Amino acid sequence: MQLKDYTKEFKYNWQLAAPVMMGMLGHTFVGFIDNVMVGQLGTAELAAVSLGNSFVFIAMSLGIGFSTAITPLIAEADAEQNFEKGKATFKHGLFLCTVLGVTLFLLTLLAKPLMYSMKQPLEVVELAIPYLDLVAVSLIPLIIFQGFKQFSDGLSMTSFPMYATILANIINVILNYLLIFGKFGFPELGIVGAAYGTLISRIVMVWYLWVLLKSKEKSKIFVTNIKFFVLDKLMLRKLLDLGAPSAMQMFFEVGIFTAAVWLSGLLGKNPQAANQIALNLSSMTFMVAIGLSVASMIRVGNQKGLQNFVELRRIAFSIFLLGIILASVFAIIFFAFHNYLPMLYVDFDDTKNLIDNTEVVEIASKLLIAAAIFQLSDSVQVVVLGALRGLQDVKIPTIITFVSYWLIGFPISWFLGKESAYGSFGIWLGLLGGLTTAAILLFIRFNYLSKKLILSNQK
Repeated sequence: MQLKDYTKEFKYNWQLAAPVMMGMLGHTFVGFIDNVMVGQLGTAELAAVSLGNSFVFIAMSLGIGFSTAITPLIAEADAEQNFEKGKATFKHGLFLCTVLGVTLFLLTLLAKPLMYSMKQPLEVVELAIPYLDLVAVSLIPLIIFQGFKQFSDGLSMTSFPMYATILANIINVILNYLLIFGKFGFPELGIVGAAYGTLISRIVMVWYLWVLLKSKEKSKIFVTNIKFFVLDKLMLRKLLDLGAPSAMQMFFEVGIFTAAVWLSGLLGKNPQAANQIALNLSSMTFMVAIGLSVASMIRVGNQKGLQNFVELRRIAFSIFLLGIILASVFAIIFFAFHNYLPMLYVDFDDTKNLIDNTEVVEIASKLLIAAAIFQLSDSVQVVVLGALRGLQDVKIPTIITFVSYWLIGFPISWFLGKESAYGSFGIWLGLLGGLTTAAILLFIRFNYLSKKLILSNQK
């Protein structure tokens, strides 16, 4: 095949992925705004948000990862024009997401005491606990939202979740401003105000997405008249078989980034705050890759439903190529501006915290160099993972992600991240090692499976 056979898909892939990117970037942008606003309060507050969110991110990874099982099944049913299969997938997926959201909320609250035994700065822990109480509750509407979102994505209606996310982001930013700093007569709640903003905006987000889906003829018949507790064991098992490995894949990846937060905390509040800045910035570019991953999952799922495996492989490779191009652009931006981007998060006019703020920016600038290098591997691994989910291949990729992040990446972070070694930069070298290994192994897996499907279809 020639290059144009892949590049001609860019336009449609972008149209499909862009709303997902915008929605995911919206989530991350709110995190950026949270961090910038909280950063004005001091480095301890910024580190506390990082520590509190690390617990939530672990729980969130399980919920979001599980919900991805809905998309390829809906995409396949949509290609087959099988309404009953699609309705059953959505109903059972939404039920499992609701149960999972409540369970993850309770587990997060039960895990709070671990903060005191993790050798994190005590000042940071005491600030993080009241913040975590409220953000943990927001897991329930967030995971329910994911059930609706993955269903909407599976029908190729990727713009609706984006609209809901944009509305939630606007509400979140306004509430943060009012409640963190106590503006216009509202109470000054500090980082707890940021938690209230997150909780309220996520509740609105679920409600608005349901309203949008109910208003569209294509999706209305799916999201109304749901017999929520009339369940089929076979469909539940199918979703669990697909969802559980997908949840573990995301858990392993988010887990190593969370471990980076905790390892940074062992070095002190300033390295932990710097880690949060670099993590927040790199998360923004990762959301673009997530958008392509969803497009990959949808289009591969469609072609699987049509049993057109030659087209499946061509379309998947076109998305991989687009991901590499965009990741290269982000890598250049991180390299070029690594000294300047961290300055957005701190207040250099704050003479009381000037020394701390200067150290945080200095550390974060170095971390952005590592983040620039792993842009390519991070993009490749998540986009290929989306294609594998479209094929409903989840078990081997789960083993690959565990080996990559926890048998290769984490040991590097642990040994090189000590104060006597490379400190914070060493922690991020471990992230680079894990992501690169995952990218290579997952690509090998997709290449093998797609060729195998083409050969078996030709017999």
